[in-house]
Amino acid sequence: MEDHPPLTNLESACSDLKTLIKSSQNLQTHLQKHDDNFSTLQESLTVASRRLAPLQSLSIASKALETRINRAVSPALVLIDGFKISESLQRKLVDISTKLSVQKSENKRLRLLIKYVDCVDKLNIAINLISQEGGPAIQRLQEVVEFLSRTKATDQFRTHRLRETLVTLKALYETEVEYMKFDGLLDEALLNLQDEFEGILLQLRHHNIGVQVDDRGGDDGGEVADVTELGTEMEVEVLRRISETLTSNDCLDICIDIFVKVRYKRAAKALMKLNPDYLRTYKPEEIGQMEWESLETSITLWTQHFELAVQTVFVSEKNLCNQVLGNIMDGMVWQECFVKIADKIMAVFFRFGEGVARSNKEPQKLFKLLDMFNSLENLKTEFYDIFEGEAGADICTRFRELEKLLVHASTKVYWEFGLQIEGNQDGLPPPQDGSVPKLVRYAINYLKYLTTENYTEPMAQVLRTEQIWKAGVLSTRESDENLLKDAILNVMETLHRNIESKRSGYKDKVLYHVFTMNTYWYIYMRTRNAELAKLLGEGYMRKNYKVVAEEAAYLYEKQAWGGLVRLLDKQDVSEGGDAKGKIEMFLKGFEEVAQRHTSRYSIPEADLREQIKEATVKLIVPAYSEFLDAFSSVLDVKSYSSPKSIEGLLGQIFSGNDRKSLIGSRRQEIKDRFEGRNSVSLDTEQML
Repeated sequence: MEDHPPLTNLESACSDLKTLIKSSQNLQTHLQKHDDNFSTLQESLTVASRRLAPLQSLSIASKALETRINRAVSPALVLIDGFKISESLQRKLVDISTKLSVQKSENKRLRLLIKYVDCVDKLNIAINLISQEGGPAIQRLQEVVEFLSRTKATDQFRTHRLRETLVTLKALYETEVEYMKFDGLLDEALLNLQDEFEGILLQLRHHNIGVQVDDRGGDDGGEVADVTELGTEMEVEVLRRISETLTSNDCLDICIDIFVKVRYKRAAKALMKLNPDYLRTYKPEEIGQMEWESLETSITLWTQHFELAVQTVFVSEKNLCNQVLGNIMDGMVWQECFVKIADKIMAVFFRFGEGVARSNKEPQKLFKLLDMFNSLENLKTEFYDIFEGEAGADICTRFRELEKLLVHASTKVYWEFGLQIEGNQDGLPPPQDGSVPKLVRYAINYLKYLTTENYTEPMAQVLRTEQIWKAGVLSTRESDENLLKDAILNVMETLHRNIESKRSGYKDKVLYHVFTMNTYWYIYMRTRNAELAKLLGEGYMRKNYKVVAEEAAYLYEKQAWGGLVRLLDKQDVSEGGDAKGKIEMFLKGFEEVAQRHTSRYSIPEADLREQIKEATVKLIVPAYSEFLDAFSSVLDVKSYSSPKSIEGLLGQIFSGNDRKSLIGSRRQEIKDRFEGRNSVSLDTEQML
């Protein structure tokens, strides 16, 4: 075999295969045994599983029951915790309230109030949580008790204890929650907060109101203290917190009522410090019956008080409203509250203004109406900002209506003033002494005052507004200066017609010229260098008034003194008797003219009187002196008044003083001379 190695290898391989096959058989046998063991084990497990199945179901049922009980008990526990928290907060409220009642320091009280409000807010949250969660929690607990009672899933002892808990919790919820919400410490705390809210609001006063009016009325225009902020930051913060707490506890209406009532009282009381008796004494329909001095003063006070109310009192009140109530309902409440505070006060101011505008249209009211209008115009932008939005729409509307009334009243007063001048032509007779009529004096001073800086702009604005109303917004607009100029010219022309009508009533030609000279000279001189003359133009004033006055003065000289000068014409004298007759006629005529000047003629303007005197002296004295010199040979010159005496007498005639006694003495002297030339007479020069 050693000689055949392949065979040896085959035999060896065959032996190995046999061994392998035998091992496989043994393995198969072992596997069969294991399979039998696994079958036995599986049967055992199946039996065990069948035996454990009831326990598994019981375990699952127990877990489900536990989950169900926990779902019911957990909210109940939260509810119980809520009651505990509520009780703790109530004790804290009582403690803070006790401290508040004895605390005197204002700052410490305010800090305690902040804590008090915080505690009230937390108590409110706790009670709301109890109220909201209590019902569902009790319902779930009741369902579990009923389930356990019905299924007997637990022993009777546990079910009984759970049922007792349910009854106790339900009774507590039904009795305590309503009490805590409406009759308990929360309700008492809310009442306390309302009282504190009102008390703090009452403490916030407007200061220096009377001083501020004095400053505004002064010539120096002193600075006005900033009084737009009411209360300290801490006071405002406490008020804001209280208002929000009251709102969250369904007390918004009460909060608003308190705020409006108290702040209206404070605002009204602040304005009452100004003593606005005119607002209380007269009803709107009675304003027209007021004495002018009283009405004038009342309108001045109304303008000052109205401006102060808007710019100071209401600005302060609006800021306070915004600070305290601005966060409530997304800022929808505070503006209405502010308007409620201001509405009654503004209504009183509006009623007075409307009463003035609707009262009888006397000329002197124009300037006060313009003051009122100008005040409203200056306030308009600020007023609309203060009373902005829908809440202030009614007040803004009434403001505009008052402005309209003032525009209508101002223009009507002005145009009726012109009509009154026009209608006066057939009224009172012209002045008997030729002086300037009171109507002319009044009208010129009236127009001068109207064209001053204070009234030019408001009057032009009133006229422009009236023009827009009549012609429409799209009409061509004149400049303010032209509008005012045309309006002034209208009255000046009416006044001119009145003067012409008056002077035509004089039968005395000298008096006619005296009146013309006086009146037109007065108008020219009173308006010279004034805004009225600048507005109408120097050319217009010179042509229509100065030139007319100068012409009247010339005609006056000619009419009053020209006849006397003609008596002294030397060419008509042929002998001494004629000279004596002429000189005596001159002196007698001089006496008559002097008497007329004393009793009938008046030249009140000093500058005009001086000019007329100088012109008369130049006209009379040289002619008298030349006549005496020419006939000194046939006349006893010393027995007649000297030229200087005549000049002195003319000076006295035009002196503007009481001339009756002087002229009487002079008349007696001339009479004595006529009765006897040899009698001793007073030297007229000694009289002068």
